[in-house]
Amino acid sequence: MTVPALTAETRWRCTLCGNLTRFDVTRTARVTEFLHFDLAGESKVEETQVLSETVESVRCRWCNAVDQVELVARPGADGAAGAAEVPEQG
Repeated sequence: MTVPALTAETRWRCTLCGNLTRFDVTRTARVTEFLHFDLAGESKVEETQVLSETVESVRCRWCNAVDQVELVARPGADGAAGAAEVPEQG
């Protein structure tokens, strides 16, 4: 099942229990990182560039449902008024 991508105007909502805030997300990312090593050999990531990212699954932390999410409008987001007439729960 394809997981819907989040945007600045949307968020996830569990279709079974209405959860809006707690999800376990499994994703695969391909990144390039700039590592800075100090003289002791300890590293710190100073810059990350995401080359590609795929969300594989989303599990609701409240009801344990897997891949039962939908996109709903975020409150206060530009264009959210009238974008989705979904009642919020939770």
